[in-house]
Amino acid sequence: MEYRRLGSTGMYVSEISYGNWITHGSQVEADSAIKCVKTALDCGITTFDTADVYAGTRAEKVLGKALKGVRRESYELFTKVYWPTGPGKNDRGLSRKHIIESCNASLKRLQTDHIDLYQMHRFDFETPLEESLSAFDDLIRAGKVHYIGFSEWTASQIAAALKIQDAKGYNRFVSSQPQYSALWRVIEAEVVPLSQKEGIGQIVWSPMAQGVLTGKYLPGKKPPAGSRATDKKGGAGMISKWMKDDVLTAVQNLKPIADQAGLTMSQLSVAWVLQNPNVSSAIVGATKPSQVKENVKAAGVKLDAETMRAIDKALGNLPEKDPAQNISPNPRA
Repeated sequence: MEYRRLGSTGMYVSEISYGNWITHGSQVEADSAIKCVKTALDCGITTFDTADVYAGTRAEKVLGKALKGVRRESYELFTKVYWPTGPGKNDRGLSRKHIIESCNASLKRLQTDHIDLYQMHRFDFETPLEESLSAFDDLIRAGKVHYIGFSEWTASQIAAALKIQDAKGYNRFVSSQPQYSALWRVIEAEVVPLSQKEGIGQIVWSPMAQGVLTGKYLPGKKPPAGSRATDKKGGAGMISKWMKDDVLTAVQNLKPIADQAGLTMSQLSVAWVLQNPNVSSAIVGATKPSQVKENVKAAGVKLDAETMRAIDKALGNLPEKDPAQNISPNPRA
């Protein structure tokens, strides 16, 4: 495993992070999830990402159980707030009330006294931005949170937040958690340049495009049984945008490139996002330990310019690059 600084902070994170969106508490039973976490630790992964909303708060509970007894200073624990976690009108969004209450609830579920990185899971159009930033700053000053970040914000939203943080003397954002893969490149035009300027690192999710870039989905064929594309608890909906024959055909053209580089297609897709110097870590999920062991081999891989060009050529104009695709919906709508 290799390690990188998170943005301009002094904290290091593993190049490969272990994430439990969709899997823990939903697609994967607790015992299997715990085995995956233990394998991740054995492979040198020290960074673990979750969120209060994952599996209706169950994912945090499973991760907390899996990490119980592990020396707290030896790993970095990330979670998020924004999406609905209950039926109440204040069980969502980025109001001071929900942020503070959600943080306290996450700490209990994760069985810890602090969160290394607390993230705004989307942009909240209803709550005044200063209110949200003030609450995050208070959590840092209270010692419950070490660093703060956001997920899927546009460049203009990031800039507006940094302006308030600087004016008020609040602790600044240090991380961005966007979707990023060889097929989804919407952060490259605006978010990455601003982040590089402001010392913000990317912790990217779905580097394998929900599994499409592994090559296991074939054009004209039914998805393999037990795969994410057959998961009706959430996975199938997310992956549906890629389940098109033109995309699946192009992805198959990546196999000889991966073979030439001595990598599996999964490793190639993760290594691709790590070539971006603004990426601090790539989040991978797993339903079994063998997947963790395979994915960590992407750490430290250097892809030469010829390989990067070959990937671009294979995918053609299929990758999405429009920065307007960074969308934060209204959780109350």
